[in-house]
Amino acid sequence: MKRTSSLLQYNNMRFLCDQMLGTLAKWLRLLGFNTFYVNNEMEDSELLQIAKKEKRIIVTRDKELFIRGKKQNLKVIKITSTDLDVQLIHVLNGIRINEEAIFSRCSLCNTLVKKIEKGEIKDKVPEKIYKYNKIFWLCPKCDKIYWMGSHYNKIITKINEIKNND
Repeated sequence: MKRTSSLLQYNNMRFLCDQMLGTLAKWLRLLGFNTFYVNNEMEDSELLQIAKKEKRIIVTRDKELFIRGKKQNLKVIKITSTDLDVQLIHVLNGIRINEEAIFSRCSLCNTLVKKIEKGEIKDKVPEKIYKYNKIFWLCPKCDKIYWMGSHYNKIITKINEIKNND
């Protein structure tokens, strides 16, 4: 029960990343943060409405969006660097990364993933992946299947580097 309540509390922190910050949005999702990623067709006024309605922190490289968000008393983080590590450290300054939330969201669509029985995905992943992995997760929205592949250790290493910069 403690895990659920701490995960729910952690998931209350919500971000909205502008279209210039797609990689940052993906990494915030990997860290377990509820992160709305803006598509190119959305106007700034619509983004501001979403941020206000859903109580999201706007993360932007757009000077005008930053100013408009501040004028509306919204929480806004201005990103000036194009370096992902610098961006993550800036956004997560003072925020504790919840170990239980890491990898809890689909990196593509932001939905919470669910653990799935190995037998249910046998014909949905390559044979080698199926053979060498025991645990799988499924995004119920976009049907993406996740497992602890070779990329897993690289991601964990980067997360540990970010945590050490706190």
